[in-house]
Amino acid sequence: MSVSDVAEALLQRATRERLEKFAKLRENALLSTGRTVQTGEFWDTIVITAVDKKQEIAYQQQLSAKLKRKELPLGVHYHIFVDPPGPKIGNGGSTLHVLQCLEEHYGDKWDSLTVLLIHSGGYSQRLPNASALGKIFTALPFGDPVYQMLDLKLAMYIDFPIHMNPGVLITCADDIELYNIGATDFIRFDQPGFTALAHPSTLTIGMSHGVFVLEPPLNMTEEGELEYRFCHRFLHKPSIESMYQSGAVYKRHNCQTYELPRDLGSSNVDPEYVYTDSLFYIDHSTAKLLLGFYKQLGMLCCEVDAYGDFLQAVGSGATQSYAENNVTKEESGLMVIREKLFTLLKGLPFNVILLNNSKFYHIGTTQECLFHFTSDRMLKLEMGFLPAVFSICPNSIEDLGKSPCIIHSILNSRCSVAPGSVVEYSRLGPEVSLGTNSIISGCSIDTKADIPPNTFLTTLSMRIDGELMYVSMVFGIEDNLKKNVTNLADTQLLSFFGISLEQFLELWSLKVSEELFSGNKTRLSLWTVRIFPVCSTLSDSMKASLGILNSVQNKSPFKLNGFKRLSVEEMLHYKDVEDMLKFRQQLYEEISLLKQKEKSDL
Repeated sequence: MSVSDVAEALLQRATRERLEKFAKLRENALLSTGRTVQTGEFWDTIVITAVDKKQEIAYQQQLSAKLKRKELPLGVHYHIFVDPPGPKIGNGGSTLHVLQCLEEHYGDKWDSLTVLLIHSGGYSQRLPNASALGKIFTALPFGDPVYQMLDLKLAMYIDFPIHMNPGVLITCADDIELYNIGATDFIRFDQPGFTALAHPSTLTIGMSHGVFVLEPPLNMTEEGELEYRFCHRFLHKPSIESMYQSGAVYKRHNCQTYELPRDLGSSNVDPEYVYTDSLFYIDHSTAKLLLGFYKQLGMLCCEVDAYGDFLQAVGSGATQSYAENNVTKEESGLMVIREKLFTLLKGLPFNVILLNNSKFYHIGTTQECLFHFTSDRMLKLEMGFLPAVFSICPNSIEDLGKSPCIIHSILNSRCSVAPGSVVEYSRLGPEVSLGTNSIISGCSIDTKADIPPNTFLTTLSMRIDGELMYVSMVFGIEDNLKKNVTNLADTQLLSFFGISLEQFLELWSLKVSEELFSGNKTRLSLWTVRIFPVCSTLSDSMKASLGILNSVQNKSPFKLNGFKRLSVEEMLHYKDVEDMLKFRQQLYEEISLLKQKEKSDL
């Protein structure tokens, strides 16, 4: 067995051990006594952020349901804190707001708490199946009951609280950090200032993440799985040239122990690497410093990034020059905030914990979801991902090498799902054929449907004027829902299934006009275009979206002007979370009964 194979085996074992520890906490909650976690055994407080009231309600309903089913450890304070109304404030602004909420809720007691802060306040435009119910509640293909991202976060961080001083650990909702450290080692969050985890990554990955420029080690001991270092400077999404110039690039030597994580879909291992960011910790005194800054500001009028704007201000080599980077005239207020943050945080310790045998996975886009759930052999081995979890589906699915991924769904034995596709929280009838590289979420398809490759399809429940309605959205997997244009003349630049949207509008008897788009008329996009029909039943909603899909495939007419239509932006405004969760619960009960029947028939 090679050295890299040994390292991978250790990583897999460490991951299983953490999952087992978390499973025991869940088992304790399920006991008749409902045993709560002991002081210091787990987090005192877990906070999930929401971007608006609608999202807050959706998160609270799902969190309450998980606690009721005792899927989470008991004896912990769980909170959903919503961003203040007004302009978007980013995860940095959200962090500042959470600190204020903690002080308001706990008073002087908050200075003794270990807090896990999970940022999940976005609209998930790059992974729309998480838009309605949140990235932190995204289903994963393993566990009984099915794990969601929240469960996995708590499992992977299970060893942190016991070695953490009062303060706040800040993480995002759509990434997975796996790591192995020595049997007698542990990760300590007990230093003042900032402490960040760092993962060896390719330079390509470094371009879309934060990269650490490290101070020389205090002693030149042999590199191990865990190292404590100081950060000289933090680079936010740097160019490859700036990584080299800043001294952030390291070379693998013959004695290098660990194979670097691979880029999405790549099998090449780069001999050079950088250390990239994931989560970071601030001790309580630093949290109080930031809170005082927020109170002094009164309110934020721009988006602040917790990574780029906080971490670039610290480190022995930090300079104020970053304040002007990527700031438009409309964002001039951000430059002022950055300058103030630099003055506030300059000189604070910046500790970095190098996890040399670790993996960082991001699952925040449709392509990442498809790759990691169906094709990524390493992550399947590390996490124990399955081709079918808590589902009723054809046996042949589990026999495929590159399999589809079926989660919490019921598939008729005669339906067909191609390898490389994901089906979650859905019901597919006998005449459904799903092409490869597609995502089906929250759908009930009981008619004949040949869904082509590279299709995204999901159904949302709506409550409009007190009446329950349904809307299904359909996109191409590679459609960019975030891309926007500033005027109607440029709408031909919006691509739908790889073709200009304007070509289809004519087929659908729709005209380009301001009324065709919701929200800000200077930011027109696939996110705000009103092309999705409102229907009174799930079945009618699905038929309408299949009609759109057929029109796209065959370039054939399909009249949409007779329907009341919504944009995705409006769908999230009208969403009925209770009905969507009711649909999932109905699936749960039916799957449970069918599985019991299967067992009794054996």
